[in-house]
Formats: sequence, C-alpha cells, structure tokens
Amino acid sequence: MKQKATVSSSRRKSRKAYFTAPSHIRRKLMSAPLSKDLRAKYNVRSLPIRRDDEVIICRGHYHDREGKVTQVYRKKWRIHIERVTRDRANGQTVPIGIHPSKVVIVKIKIDKDRKALLERKNRATKKGKYTEKDTA
Repeated sequence: MKQKATVSSSRRKSRKAYFTAPSHIRRKLMSAPLSKDLRAKYNVRSLPIRRDDEVIICRGHYHDREGKVTQVYRKKWRIHIERVTRDRANGQTVPIGIHPSKVVIVKIKIDKDRKALLERKNRATKKGKYTEKDTA
C-alpha cells in the first residue's frame, strides 16, 4: 500500500535518486547510529557523520576497530578512519573506505550547529504550539 501520493515507491526511481543524490542530500543519507549511552543521553538514534567524530566499526574485516573519522568521502559513500589503512604494493599506505551505516558513533564533535541539531531531533521533548498551562 502506498503511503504518500507524492513519493514514488518504485525501486528503480528510489535507486536512481539515491545514486545520483547531490552532496547536501548525501550528508543526510550518510548517517551513522549513536552508541547506546549517547542514545540514552541525547534521545537521538542517528546523526549525519562528520569529520572529527569517534567511531567503532561494527561490521566487516575491520570490526571492533575504534578511531576518529579523518574524511567523509561523499562522492564514494564512504568514510575514512584513523589507523584503518592498508599498504599498497609500492609501500604507500591508503585509507580503507567504510560505509557509515557499518559504524557506531561513540563520541560526537559538538559545535553550535550540531547542538541545535541534537535539540531539534530530541524525541523526549514535547513539540507543539501549546503547553500544558496554556490549555488549562
């Protein structure tokens, strides 16, 4: 059953929209879940990942590795993490790209925009025009 008349439920169109998404939309699509304690603290499930966040890799060959995000490579849908590298044949070390959905954020880099985002996404606060005392 279709939920919204204005949004297509076609697999083909969804995939096209995902893979041709511009950078500002990719930011939101490249979100990572928060750890259990951060989720309890902020009442937020996930956040768009950014450069100085600290993460733990949960899936794949490099799972249980912890490090700081050094680069968010939106064009390739990957993030690069400190000390998650491999050596090439010529001796050069290159970072391994990890998809943000396969990591958990354990420490958030907070600035004013990030703080505003957390307050906006907080599910515990009551949102709406009127408060309890207005209706009484």
